Amino acid sequence: MKSPRIPDRLAAVAALHDPSRREVYDYVLRAPEPVSRDDVAGALGMVRGTAAFHLDRLAREGLLTVSYRRPGGRTGPGSGRPAKLYAPAVAELSVSLPERHYDLAADILAAAVDQAMLTGRPVGDCLQQAATAAGDAAGNGAATLEEVLVRHGFEPHREADGSITLANCPFHKLARNHQETVCGLNLGFLAAAAGRADGPRFGAVPDPAPGRCCVRLRPEGAG
Repeated sequence: MKSPRIPDRLAAVAALHDPSRREVYDYVLRAPEPVSRDDVAGALGMVRGTAAFHLDRLAREGLLTVSYRRPGGRTGPGSGRPAKLYAPAVAELSVSLPERHYDLAADILAAAVDQAMLTGRPVGDCLQQAATAAGDAAGNGAATLEEVLVRHGFEPHREADGSITLANCPFHKLARNHQETVCGLNLGFLAAAAGRADGPRFGAVPDPAPGRCCVRLRPEGAG
């Protein structure tokens, strides 16, 4: 599943600004099993309709999941109407502005270390292999390369010569402290993504400049 874009995540975070809704969310997080509207209303001293409103808003924003279960686990005719139950969503939610994706860098780095420990190969070689695999996965099935870039927070800008510059580095702090490693990872990831995505073909080349990502994407055949 694609991670939601920043506006969707901001909406989810904004849903928790209401103190009563945050109280409902905290209660569901602490509960050892899925809870019903009656559970929340009774525990927090709310009117049932108010509890239902907050629970459904949290579910709509992707912060809770919904399931249905008949009372006592009974089945068949006469077993009663299924209760609507709420549980915390498994997916994590984070918002960073500008957009960062340190989780992606961590996945690539961890995969490289695992492979190096398993095979004895140099970590640098394994890092490029892991970055390429992640880029392949990101670009596979994408309608255009720009779609991949936007999804991962690179903020692409098409230049007059047809190349694409990237106004944002999703790995900014890591790149600042470990420039050679992270920029090499980034180049491998973007080169692989560019090779997999549908639409016009691009090649990834190093092109560091102040205030933007270290990679430029050039149309195939460009000098």
